[in-house]
Amino acid sequence: MTTSADPLYALVPAAGSGERAGGGKLYRRLGGHAVIAHALMALADVPRIKNTLVVLGRDDLEFAAQAPQFTGWFEPCGGTTRAASVRAGLAELLRRGAHTHDWVLVHDAARCLVLPAAIDRLIDSCIGDEVGGLLALPLADTLKDADAQGRVRATIAREGKWLAQTPQMFRLGLLAAALDHAGDAVTDEASAVEALGCAPKLVPGDADNFKLTWPEDFVRAERVLAARRNTP
Repeated sequence: MTTSADPLYALVPAAGSGERAGGGKLYRRLGGHAVIAHALMALADVPRIKNTLVVLGRDDLEFAAQAPQFTGWFEPCGGTTRAASVRAGLAELLRRGAHTHDWVLVHDAARCLVLPAAIDRLIDSCIGDEVGGLLALPLADTLKDADAQGRVRATIAREGKWLAQTPQMFRLGLLAAALDHAGDAVTDEASAVEALGCAPKLVPGDADNFKLTWPEDFVRAERVLAARRNTP
């Protein structure tokens, strides 16, 4: 039997190369800190998270220097895909004493502007849920389907469409089984859980919790950080 008192862990897959952003994006400086350090500081400001595990690439030699204030766990056990890194991280959490019924919040390090309040909102919404859920935003823009030549093939109704964010929060055992079932092709944890026939809960996130993917995203992120510094 599981309860709302079961421990919560955070897992941050950080073994990717960030090629679309010009390479090494997680260690680029943003507002005086590395990108990944911002994400870890937000997780550290959520007291209900018992510990955070960062899954690094197997040849990563920079993390300790780029996130000197981090006091959680890190392990160079990352795989060649995001799903493989998350699955390896779940196994590492179990090795370090977590249990299959504990909660795990998987968060993209490149979503470095996430607010602790949003993480708390996710926890509050999912802690008593049978499945778990994820931060997400209702789609506001008109959605187009394109053909191979980059021309519009169809307009897709936006009603009921959401943009997935992270963290995504599930029981460790459920998520491990879901990833084992779905394989490495899945791009987020929720889609793996969906493949088991479960329906994760959508919890409203924030527009500033975007993923740094393209070079121009760093300019936008600097503006967000500057606005936060200037807000009492």
